[in-house]
Amino acid sequence: MTRPWRDLPRWLLLASTLALGACGLSRPLARQAAALVAQERPSTIECARADHCAIASPYMTLADEMRRSDRSDAPAHAVDVLEQGAQSLQIRIHLIRAARRSIDIQTFIWAEDDAGWLVLDELIAAARRGVKVRILADQLFSLDDVEWLARIARAHANLEFRLYNPTFDEAVTQPVDFAASILCCFSRFNQRMHNKLFLVDGEIGIAGGRNYENRYFDWDPSFNYRDRDMLVIGPRSGAQMQASFEQFWKHPRAVPLTRLNDVNRRLVSDGPQHTPLQAPPDVDPARIEALRARALDSQGMQALAARVMRVGAVDYFSDSPDKAQRADDPALLALTTRISDLLLQAKHEVVLETPYLVFSRKARRIFRYLHKRKDPAQVIVSTNSLAATDAFYVYALSYKYKKRYLRSYGFRIHEFKPFPQDAAEFITDYDTLAGSDNAGRYRRYAQAPLKRSGARLGLHAKSMVIDRSTTIIGSHNFDPRSDNYNTESGFIVTDAAVAARVQAAVLHDIAPGNAWVIAPRQRNGLLARINEPIADLSARLPLFDLWPFRYSSSFELKPGCVPSQPGDPGFYACHRDVGDFPEVDLPLKTIYTRIITAFGAGLVGIL
Repeated sequence: MTRPWRDLPRWLLLASTLALGACGLSRPLARQAAALVAQERPSTIECARADHCAIASPYMTLADEMRRSDRSDAPAHAVDVLEQGAQSLQIRIHLIRAARRSIDIQTFIWAEDDAGWLVLDELIAAARRGVKVRILADQLFSLDDVEWLARIARAHANLEFRLYNPTFDEAVTQPVDFAASILCCFSRFNQRMHNKLFLVDGEIGIAGGRNYENRYFDWDPSFNYRDRDMLVIGPRSGAQMQASFEQFWKHPRAVPLTRLNDVNRRLVSDGPQHTPLQAPPDVDPARIEALRARALDSQGMQALAARVMRVGAVDYFSDSPDKAQRADDPALLALTTRISDLLLQAKHEVVLETPYLVFSRKARRIFRYLHKRKDPAQVIVSTNSLAATDAFYVYALSYKYKKRYLRSYGFRIHEFKPFPQDAAEFITDYDTLAGSDNAGRYRRYAQAPLKRSGARLGLHAKSMVIDRSTTIIGSHNFDPRSDNYNTESGFIVTDAAVAARVQAAVLHDIAPGNAWVIAPRQRNGLLARINEPIADLSARLPLFDLWPFRYSSSFELKPGCVPSQPGDPGFYACHRDVGDFPEVDLPLKTIYTRIITAFGAGLVGIL
């Protein structure tokens, strides 16, 4: 009998053993901490009005209108697509101030930066005026300051904060815990709650790709996301969102702060405390107050609310918290299953935007079917270039299969530029971001160095438009991790006007000034005929793909030319080959070395 752990470094084995020995909830400490919090946290309500002093809001007026209009045979919803990060944050703050009864939030990331602090501070204020506030954040990438969490636990009786799927009953995953979790319980550790939901009074919801961190709201000085949310108002979808949140909130993996050992120890060791949660020392108060002022500006908010589109049915889908335990059960994969069903029904066109162009086996079968049938559906893809991505190794896997995407699936692929032409008009204070002293402070991911400096952008939007009629916006990346491991959520709307707005936004992202187009290289002669079969063989290798001469490359439109697509006459005359990795400041040898290390077939689901 072999024992693979014998080959592991001794320090890792020792660390794992210590971590495993220390794991498990300290129930006496949990009871002591819970009693202390119950005694210490304030419960006084600062507003005696029935609406808990909510501000007047055009969105609440719309909610009242949708409730009156909704009928069993004719559902009523109001919908807006939130493209700009700062506006998406502004609307959230406005809705927190407008909440009359409840606020429920699910998120994958909650950071201790300006955006994270602003939203948390507003939620605590809402709790003080009488609104019931519940926050459920995935544990792995959320607040890692135990003192913050201890003070949140004490903030107010109306505010509850839970962490989903904590490692070894701790709020903060230390490096030793991380290593031990991979060895002892990787399946559970690898399954994360990737849902994003912001729900006010059970009727006004926002879902999409944004977490609570500066880079999702155009506030990071070094790297921001081109992301997308959808705001939906209506009793039908509201009920679906509420039911989904309750399912996660009541699940055993949603753990209150008082049942986490590191938070417990801090609560008990601190003893009675009356110091409220303080802002981090390096937040930008002027920026925060300016956004608060915009969120309270009635004329500005009326203008934003005027963008909503009145539609009929809107469905909110969410995977089950138990998804990873039975990955073959469609009942637990509500969103994933619905996306697959809709794709199979596509007749003419699929417009897809995803940060990570890596597909599960099921998705690959669907796209192959769409391309091989008698009347193939055109598939337009907007995704990240290596220069724009936040995940070097995930990009490596999409790079490996580009020929398959172009030939077997017929994709038209466009890769987002790190400095898109429209950045300054899209982000209000784009020109000032790069000058901040905090550049790179919150960088978490593996990004490639670039040839020029500045605040780069990367795609994070997860959207799909099918046949210009059905729109999907949510947290699902259309990749194996989203299909099989993480729980995901999002909206599905069948409405031509909504589809047109989202499709226009994606097509704007793939405009020549914002993206490179991927096309076969121009090759002639014997060398090309020899290269292709060798490259195909290398790409089929399960672990390594060593052949450096690729089938495709990135192309940029030449000045004065009209955009065209690969395969059109004159494409190569009007497009310049800029290589596989434009803008990236690394030697090709280094890039290929890093890419090769990511080619293990078993890494697809993990990445």
